[in-house]
Amino acid sequence: MTWTVTRVLRDRNAGLYLAGVVVSGFGSSAMWLTSGIWVKDLTGSDGLAALCTFALWAPTLIAPLLGTVADRTRRRPLLILTNLALAGLLLTLFAVDSPGRLWILFAVLLVYGAGGVVHDAAESALIASAVDKRLLGDFNGLRMTANEGMKLVAPLAGAGLYAAYGGARVALLDAVTFALAAGLYAMLRVHEPPPPRDTAAWRERTAAGVRFLRGHRHLRPLVTAGAGTMLCAGVNGAAIYAVAEGLGHSPAYVGLLYVVQGAGSVAVGLAAGPLMRRLGEHRFAAYGIALTAVAVALRAVPCDAVVLACSAAGGVGLPCVLIATFTAVQRETPAELVGRTAATANTLLFAPNAVGLALGAALIELLDYRLLLPLLSLTALTTLRPLLRNGGVPVG
Repeated sequence: MTWTVTRVLRDRNAGLYLAGVVVSGFGSSAMWLTSGIWVKDLTGSDGLAALCTFALWAPTLIAPLLGTVADRTRRRPLLILTNLALAGLLLTLFAVDSPGRLWILFAVLLVYGAGGVVHDAAESALIASAVDKRLLGDFNGLRMTANEGMKLVAPLAGAGLYAAYGGARVALLDAVTFALAAGLYAMLRVHEPPPPRDTAAWRERTAAGVRFLRGHRHLRPLVTAGAGTMLCAGVNGAAIYAVAEGLGHSPAYVGLLYVVQGAGSVAVGLAAGPLMRRLGEHRFAAYGIALTAVAVALRAVPCDAVVLACSAAGGVGLPCVLIATFTAVQRETPAELVGRTAATANTLLFAPNAVGLALGAALIELLDYRLLLPLLSLTALTTLRPLLRNGGVPVG
């Protein structure tokens, strides 16, 4: 395992990418939490605070359209420009000092989310050409580890900085991390020819990624299974406060469950590359979904040790289908289509999670969580069908 991680980090481009992920991920995670606290402090409204998360995620709904930008220009300059633009944009938050100026914060969050979609699409496309294809699974696993690791550390740091100096200082920290990430991306050594001229209309260019995913016999089952799994994950997430209450704990106990889940995701990211080479992407994803389904069902058991173990197991299982899907997209998609295909996959995977959260919020009011979670587990297991039907072939 150590050898695999070292092999990825010895790849100059992969190491620089991961450093950029860690740096910008720290700032983004800190800002994500702080924005809601900031709005809550200024307005006292829980609804407006929740809108911060919505503003950040809303642009994923048009990710296939935004992803075309990454296929219309060279990806390295686009990454650098996007990071620098977001760094400058965040500085406008120094003007937010009253409820009447919160529109600035929400506008920034919307642009921030859209920039993130373009950034992720360009990054996926550039990774596919800049990193050895044999290392893509290892890289994406380590990327997951880096992202989840930052989610464990950065929100607490951001909350502390906010408490001491206010929201504008957290925005400044985030701006600095974006500027540093731009510098790291500028150090990448990659040859990018100009993209081929495409005279098709925007609608046709956007639809190209959708058509490619729909027609690819290896990618379609992964995206289908991933979308179903993320829908179930959203419902499961909505039940987490009921689980804490069922154990006799306050809502603050949910924080511990999320930390344990994050630790599981950090661990599976380190093991993802070797496991995918051994199992193949389909079976790796299928085993992860099965583990997640079992963990969801057992969370209904009124025992702290069991629920904590299930949180860790869910943290291990859920990322498997995401890592497998994005690795397969990077490896299987033609270079001129990677940006919009990756953005489309991102929408198909993460939009169901938001729907699941809303659905779960309604279901948890109608059903006891001890009944809902086993039913949800059985539903999650049905998402295995497209993967088991197609089998899995080890790669690398």
